Amino acid sequence: MTEAQNVVGGKLQVCCTSPMTGFYRKGKCDTGAGDLGVHVVCAQVTEEFLAFTKRQGNDLSTPVPGYNFPGLKPGDRWCLCASRWQEALDAGVAPPVVLSATHAAALEHVSLKDLKKHAIDD
Repeated sequence: MTEAQNVVGGKLQVCCTSPMTGFYRKGKCDTGAGDLGVHVVCAQVTEEFLAFTKRQGNDLSTPVPGYNFPGLKPGDRWCLCASRWQEALDAGVAPPVVLSATHAAALEHVSLKDLKKHAIDD
């Protein structure tokens, strides 16, 4: 089994473990056949982004204890759907991204140039 790659060609790094993120809830923005939302962009969420995604019908700030989801607050890192990050970019509220923890599959949905413009790592 090959190790997952990030958007800059290295080994996919951990995005966040507190709160535990990723489609598989292992801390990485890894993806697979069951991940229909393609949760591959490691973002550091902002207040503007959280308000935006809530308006789009995906409330990430309200805790959901039944799913062991604490709710996100500005500054938390989370594996976002690539298409939602692109929507946020188009709306002018794209949160910063961690390139080393963003899965290479993101490049099927967003450009590396745009990701780099919003990068908080090198």
